Amino acid sequence: MNQAQKEEYLREYSILKNQGKPFFPYAVAKDSIMAAIVLLVIMLLSLEFGAELGPKVNPTTTTYVPRPDWYFFFLFEILRVMRNVPKFTDMATIGVPTLCMIMLFLLPFYDRSPERLITRRPVALASGLATIVVIAFLTYSGANTGSPNEVDLSPPSGLTAAQVQVFRAGELVVGESGCGACHEIGDNGNNGPGPPLTHIGSKRLPGAIAATLRNPTAPMPSFANLAHQSPTKFRDLVEFLSMLQ
Repeated sequence: MNQAQKEEYLREYSILKNQGKPFFPYAVAKDSIMAAIVLLVIMLLSLEFGAELGPKVNPTTTTYVPRPDWYFFFLFEILRVMRNVPKFTDMATIGVPTLCMIMLFLLPFYDRSPERLITRRPVALASGLATIVVIAFLTYSGANTGSPNEVDLSPPSGLTAAQVQVFRAGELVVGESGCGACHEIGDNGNNGPGPPLTHIGSKRLPGAIAATLRNPTAPMPSFANLAHQSPTKFRDLVEFLSMLQ
């Protein structure tokens, strides 16, 4: 920018500044009104729906599933999707969001285009819309993701009504026992340190499954107490795993 352009810019800036309105009280009044409206809406929602309170904290439970606040659901969903690829987990959950924040903070330095009309900036418009769509989709997916302590599988075809009932009962035992913390079952659970159980019924006979549950290899806990204290639940668990073909 040469001296003539600088003087022209300062002259135009001075004219526009004189034509504008001061920050106080115009902008302050608008912000105050909007803040009051937002506060009023929050108060009305609180009075109408109340605050959702969870159960009392129990430090001994092994089935509690922590959930983030709604505005972190998109990061929560990324972590859930990347859980089976450990080498990319740190990059997906920490590296990429941090890089995006750095690029946002540096936007005034690398975006020097004089054009401010958004319709004439297709790259910026497409990038902004894509970011909004991706975050909205990940937030929705994260909000509707089931608990990792639940097993969401359809019963195999050809089962009788009684067998379906046993399947659902065993599915509940698996969820209560926290098997998904170490095993992958369908789309839920973790891929390790234990082997996937999605098709364990085609690899092990019911007797072998029951024996493994009673005398597992460390660090898997033993289900011998369950077999002794609640044989029905233990039988449902064995039959459920046997049905996973």
